[in-house]
Amino acid sequence: MRYIDVLWIHDFNEEPYRLISEIGEDDYEIRKIEFFRDGKIGFATTQNHSDNTRLGVAEVPHLDEINSENEFDGKNISKQEFEALWVDCVG
Repeated sequence: MRYIDVLWIHDFNEEPYRLISEIGEDDYEIRKIEFFRDGKIGFATTQNHSDNTRLGVAEVPHLDEINSENEFDGKNISKQEFEALWVDCVG
């Protein structure tokens, strides 16, 4: 497993500005948290999701590839950091 926290730098009000993902050995998302500018928080799992958040349908690139795009600023986080955010944001 790997865990990433990515800021998405853009001007789209309806899109999340921060995406936090738990990614499996196959490079597909298992769980995701999204933060929106209006204060809403979305989530998705392999079995459930909030209204506007879904897991990606493609493999998640590694951070060096994500960060090669100027609109993204991502970092690795620990499982413990992800779990703490999950509990705080999703329950």
